[in-house]
Amino acid sequence: MVPSLAAASLRRRPLRTLLTALGIAIAVGSTVVFLSLGEGLRLAFASELGGVGPDLQISFGDVSTTAFGGVPELPLTYLDALLADAERYGIVSVTPVLVQVRSGLTATSGVVFQGLPAASDVGDVYVDFAIDRGRALAAADAGEFVAVAGLQVAERNGIDVGGVLRLNPRASFEVVGVAKSAGGLIDNTVLVPLETLQTAIGIDDRVSFLVVALRDPVGAAAAAEAIAADYPDLGVQTRAELLSVIERGLAISDVVRLGISAIALIVGAIAVANTMLMSVFERTREFGVVRAVGARPRFLFGLVLLESVVLSLIGAAFGVAIGYLGVWLVNLVSMDLIALAVAAVTGRLVAFAVAVAATMGLLAGLLPAARAARVPIAVALARE
Repeated sequence: MVPSLAAASLRRRPLRTLLTALGIAIAVGSTVVFLSLGEGLRLAFASELGGVGPDLQISFGDVSTTAFGGVPELPLTYLDALLADAERYGIVSVTPVLVQVRSGLTATSGVVFQGLPAASDVGDVYVDFAIDRGRALAAADAGEFVAVAGLQVAERNGIDVGGVLRLNPRASFEVVGVAKSAGGLIDNTVLVPLETLQTAIGIDDRVSFLVVALRDPVGAAAAAEAIAADYPDLGVQTRAELLSVIERGLAISDVVRLGISAIALIVGAIAVANTMLMSVFERTREFGVVRAVGARPRFLFGLVLLESVVLSLIGAAFGVAIGYLGVWLVNLVSMDLIALAVAAVTGRLVAFAVAVAATMGLLAGLLPAARAARVPIAVALARE
């Protein structure tokens, strides 16, 4: 009986119900979109970092703050030192990597240049590295202004083999090949000879980080501990630790996004509370009649509370649909720009959004429900 009465009450005021549900839908939809970015980025990084081959990554200091900075800080003297002790650490190869970002306001102007020794095996850094067309870098390219562009970089910039990519006013690279790799990580990178990139940015004694391939990858943690003990200035991380750094960053961003979403949810809760208070005020005489025929206060309390929760769940249903639409649009843009789906709606995310909406409706309905239960019968019947 109570559910049918709650539904009938909401249907009697369709415009108010619709507008309130729309406010809740927008709040829930924005929450779904914001939180889906965290879910999508986790899936994307898990896939993308599967394409990173090195067992260890070494930087000067904490890898999370220095390896991808604007200025390379790792002295190349550490490369010789590690190779000298390669047998003790179980090292097979050490590859210096120099990262330089050409920033820009558009997708085509922002490019990541990555310098590797021209004769190095790119497969040590990227799993399943393959040339889509053209050729790979060769030992003879050392010092030459040539580049292998990732598939997405080539498509976004409208270039192919023989085209030119500009890093800065002093350096432009001729594209000799277009490449791809497992997970697609290299698709958004431009590989150039290390020596050439050092010349282009005017730094020849430092790199961004070193990637290390081990004889026994299972012993990566032990090798990392040994290197860190011998070289305390270095930051040494295994692939698993790199994933944990990214996970911590995503967790922090989740808190920020949830905080932003909370503002919209609070506004939605206020809308529900306002709607229910107006409904209680308009139905004071109705409640008096119900009380007069024998209904207990808790009946009215439960009725108003149920109306509030149902109203919130209706809004949540529309909100999830809006969230799916928003995620689709976000991924449509991100796939065009970086060939990655950065947002994902998962089952736990939908369940969380619905649970938050139901809780919001429950809390927002407590005050109106309490007011309805406390209305004196005589006062209610006297109301015109």
